[in-house]
Parts: sequence; structure tokens; C-alpha cells
Amino acid sequence: MTGYIWDQAKETLSGEALRTLQGERLVDCVKRIYGTVPFYTEKMQASGLKPEDITDVDDLAKLPFTDKQDLRDNYPYGTFAVPLSQIVRVHASSGTTGKQKVVGYTKADIDLWAECISRSLAMTGLTNEDTLHIAYGYGLFTGGLGVHYGAERMGVMVIPVSSGNTKRQLDILVDFQPTALACTPSYALHLADEMDAHGIDKSQLALKVGIFGAEPWTLEMKRQIEDRLGIRAFDIYGLSETLGPGVAMSCEHSDLLHIQSDHFIAEVVDPDTGKVLGEGELGELVFSSVTKQGTPLLRYNTHDLTRLYYGPCACGRTTVRMEKVTGRADDMLIIRGVNVFPSQIESILLTYGELEPHYMIYVDRINNLDKLEVQIEMSKIFFSDSIREIENIERRLTADIQSTLGIAAKVTLVEPRSLPRSEGKAKRVIDNRKY
Repeated sequence: MTGYIWDQAKETLSGEALRTLQGERLVDCVKRIYGTVPFYTEKMQASGLKPEDITDVDDLAKLPFTDKQDLRDNYPYGTFAVPLSQIVRVHASSGTTGKQKVVGYTKADIDLWAECISRSLAMTGLTNEDTLHIAYGYGLFTGGLGVHYGAERMGVMVIPVSSGNTKRQLDILVDFQPTALACTPSYALHLADEMDAHGIDKSQLALKVGIFGAEPWTLEMKRQIEDRLGIRAFDIYGLSETLGPGVAMSCEHSDLLHIQSDHFIAEVVDPDTGKVLGEGELGELVFSSVTKQGTPLLRYNTHDLTRLYYGPCACGRTTVRMEKVTGRADDMLIIRGVNVFPSQIESILLTYGELEPHYMIYVDRINNLDKLEVQIEMSKIFFSDSIREIENIERRLTADIQSTLGIAAKVTLVEPRSLPRSEGKAKRVIDNRKY
């Protein structure tokens, strides 16, 4: 498949024209949220800023940062810039206290999302002659529905399989003959493993391209996926807070990802000082989603580590490009595309009187699937209980963790004082995955 440009006018703007457009949209966004979204108004006032102080994109650095804590503190609707009567959908992602980061979408936001996905899928060469097998989860997670709407806008036939049930996934890949696959990269490799186990050769599939994201993955993993599935793999980027998948996408000419720069103004900042860094410097990725109506965010720090590049690409696009994200600056884990924080698990454990507040979280990748195990010390009083009682606690914990996180975890209760202690900052997480 050969990629093409979906919106020639917007994706090939000159640098000067793009900055002018970004400035106009930034000014409009500031005016829309000042006096409408209380926490933004308070942040700007605390910085001594009024809307008229923002006149072009060069004034972006004057604005205060927004962080995930702002969304938690204003749960559920405090970040919305329009009345609920104008919100047609909400999505959400996990937070450290169990409170989700909730974002709202107007009808125009849904259209914007579909447009960004269409631009992204065009980079892979998909047209209305193709069929897309979507194995991202559907629901509050943005992966499934986001890709779905954009594909339908292009006229691509969508198979909304959602996640899980690998045997059914394989049946559909063989029987329905989709030409494109969308899922997490680790699940793509798991599908390849299961194909081998069931004697399915890649020649039996019609797949040509894969759209993979929602978790960090290396170029080495990309090459392995391409070899084992016989496809061209593309990296799609996004997060619920800014819109969802489709904020950026790699093209056939480069592993750098094209940001939809007319809608999302990107910066990279120093994690310690917040200073804006130059082209090619590694730092935290910050986005301003200036055209989003429901939950516009100004200078939202994703804590994803990357670099930005401003030169034109061989594909013809002039949009800002970002390096593939392979890590984060904060403590969030991404497990099978789901955001997981250790404190979420801790908040569950602390409700059990039978347990001590000492635990370890182990993350591993087995057969190309992320596995989560939680080991917790039992209290001395309950450690002598029968095996049946201990197994009952493990089952309850397993259910509570899955209900809170949305993913399964293996729970193991261990004897008192058997887990390592630390005199300094406790190390609760051992991540053995190799990206």
C-alpha cells in the first residue's frame, strides 16, 4: 500500500502559515476557556495573565502548564468548557486515586477526531477498498471507537472485534480477510504466536498494514511484527486527555510521527525546569488541544519523553514530527494499553484488614502479552488461616483489582515480612519487560 495525503491544504502548510493558524486558534481557545473553566481562569489569574495577553503562538510559553492532577482535582466535569447539553460523549482514563480523568466531546469534537484518524490512516494507504480489523478495546478507553469513526469516514469497512478472545480473532483474520489490523503492538505479537501454535501461516491472511499504539514499543518490536505478520507496521499516538488516537501517526517514509499540528500545538520541555527545549532535544511532550470544544487543554504535560522535528518529510507533509515514545517521566505503567498506577493497587489493598501495607508489583511480557502480578504480605493474625480462606481473599482481591484497573492480575498472598524493605524510597514495581 502507498500512503497519500488526506487533507492536502492543512497537512502541507508552510511553516509561517502553520504558525499563523496555530496562533489564531490559540487566541480563540484562551478566550473560550477564560471565565468558563474555573481552574484555567484561576491558573491564568495566578500567573497575572488575561486573555488579551495572548496574541500569537509565541505567547504560548506565558501560559501555565496543565497536568493530570488538574483533571483529577476537577473530576468529573470540572474541565468541561461547554454545558453538558452540548456533550455527546465522554471517555476516561485511569488516575492514581481510582478517580478517572474524564474528557468530554461535542459533536464537533467527534468530527475532529474522525478527521484526525482519517489523516492518520491515509498515511498507511488505507482506502474504501480496505477492511480494518480493530482489536483495541471499546468503551471508556479511546482506542476502539476513535479508530472506528475515522475508518468509517474514509469508507473503510470496519470489523469491530474489540479486545480479547484470541481464537475468535484468528478465525476472523482468516475468514474475513481484513487488509489492516489495529491493536496494541504486544497483542500483535501474541496473535503471531497463536498463529504459529494453530498452524496458521501469514500467507493465509490478507493483512498488509498494522496500526499499533496505546503502549510503548521499540523499532525492534516493529521489525519483528512486520516480519512475523508480513505487514507494514505504523505507530499511532494519542491520549484521552488531548483527544485519543490520531494526534500523531508515522508515515511510510519515516518512523517519526506526524502531529496534526493545526489542531495540536506541541512543545517539548525540560522535566525539571519546564523550559521549552529546541528541535531534537529530549524532554517531556506538552500539547495544547486548541480546537477541541468539550475539554480543551492548554499546555498539557503528557510526561511522555520524545523529541520534536520541524523539517518537511519525504511524504510531502510539513507538519511537526515527533520521535516514537518509548518511555515516560512519571511512574505510570502501561499494561496492555491500560494506564496503571501503583497507588491504585495500594488503595485497594489498604481496604483489606487481613493484609499488611507491604506489596510488590511485577510486570513481565510472556508470549508477547503483558502480565501483571501483585504480591502482598498477609498480617500475622490471618496468616495462620486455612488455605481455603487465603484462596478466598486472593479471589476477592483479583476481582477488585480487575474491576478498578480494567485488566486482570495474578494475586499472590505471601507470609509476613517476606517482601524486601527499603530505608529510602520504597521500590514497589519491578518491570521486566524489554521494549
